[in-house]
Amino acid sequence: MNPRLALLCLSPETPWAEALARLNQTGRGILLVVDAEGRLLRTVTDGDLRRAVLAGVDAQAPLSTLPAQAPVVADEAASAEALLRLMDAHGIDHLPVCDAAGRVRDLVTRRELSQRIWLSSPHLGEEETAFVEEAFRSNWIAPLGPHVDAFEQEVATRVGVGHAAALSSGTAAIHLGLLLLGVQPGDTVFCSSLTFVGSCNPILYCGARPVFIDSEPNSWNLSPQALERAFDWARREGRLPRCVIVVNLYGQSADMDAILPICERHGVPVLEDAAESLGARYKGRASGSFGRVGVFSFNGNKIITTSGGGMLVSDDAALVARARKLSTQAREPAAHYEHREVGFNYRMSNVLAGIGRGQLRVLDARVAQRRAVFARYREALADVPGLRWMPEPAGCESTRWLSCFTLDGADAPARTAALMQRLARHAVEARPVWKPMHLQPLFAGAPYFAHTPGQDVSAALFAAGVCLPSGSNMDEAQQERVIALLREALTATAEDAHAA
Repeated sequence: MNPRLALLCLSPETPWAEALARLNQTGRGILLVVDAEGRLLRTVTDGDLRRAVLAGVDAQAPLSTLPAQAPVVADEAASAEALLRLMDAHGIDHLPVCDAAGRVRDLVTRRELSQRIWLSSPHLGEEETAFVEEAFRSNWIAPLGPHVDAFEQEVATRVGVGHAAALSSGTAAIHLGLLLLGVQPGDTVFCSSLTFVGSCNPILYCGARPVFIDSEPNSWNLSPQALERAFDWARREGRLPRCVIVVNLYGQSADMDAILPICERHGVPVLEDAAESLGARYKGRASGSFGRVGVFSFNGNKIITTSGGGMLVSDDAALVARARKLSTQAREPAAHYEHREVGFNYRMSNVLAGIGRGQLRVLDARVAQRRAVFARYREALADVPGLRWMPEPAGCESTRWLSCFTLDGADAPARTAALMQRLARHAVEARPVWKPMHLQPLFAGAPYFAHTPGQDVSAALFAAGVCLPSGSNMDEAQQERVIALLREALTATAEDAHAA
């Protein structure tokens, strides 16, 4: 049992005066009366003790003499929403959580449930308002407009590439990128396996076939060793890929110095999925600037957001011009609406681009804040054995979009699941590391190349990995709350594993 919870637990023989002192000491408004096995017998609140005083109960009388009262409890599988409903139904603000044997495992408060901590919530400021108001004043509400043009130029300048096209999502940008690189039905496309499905669904949009590449342990990004073996196989099979999608995971660039020469040797272009890594750098260059095409996302949970949106970037002016054409229904330059090929409604609106321009101005601050969040986690939990943070290789500067770690040991999958369930009970959002695409039912049967034969790095990261709340708008009090819960959860799961 964690120390904070143990401090709330008393035996039924404890004098109620001592219980009153403990209640004042802990300041939680509740105590838990448990038997020698840790089973909950009843709860005691300050109201119970006040009533005992008014009734003239002897200060040395044991808690067992208080009027019997069956405790309201929840089980360990209960969600935060279910706990809140139970509190509402009984008019209480504290709820003990017990296991199947009735032993106390946790205590949840109404205050916690009313102060949810998200994994990565939008962080807006004052800059965005001025740009949006300008869009309304000028009546530039529809797609295209001066904010779109300016946002494209500002992102291109920030990343150090020649050209950019603002689009409706990062997924739309990947789809257009594949088309620009010539992907056709029946083609093969290599793609990082450890990623969100938005990285590779566009392969299917194009009618192409994905081949998934494992991660390497030093960065969690695409494994050059696995990529070499995939190319050897593709050459033997006579199906060299049309392109390689390299994903920069959780705000960190892949090892481009190792990956690009492999692709160049086979004459295959790289589409760099930097959806999660705007603001990151690799050996002095901006993430997203290495591929023939680069892609960013401005979804609501990203480093900066336009609520929904994406950007395609490239040094090839002709490619970006074609992206703009395809993203506006492939309209031909005619006075009437002339169309000779299939196009898409993928352009960003002027209003959202205005939000993006304001967000771009605080990108450096947002990155610094997320890196500070990661540093506080790492320092506060440095003494926890078997906890390994996502590494940052030499030459990389990650945005730490999400702060991620893995647990050691064969029992890591069970421990991480229990840990995330415990955090969720306290209204703290944590997530598993991405489930690799080669393990997804959607891509059953797709070829997959592990880091080394018999070493599936991305599957191991999924099994043992956790992503913590990492927003740039988290204050230190919120993070201290998460850290305290993490310590309790890690202690509880370690005790469970030892008992088993």
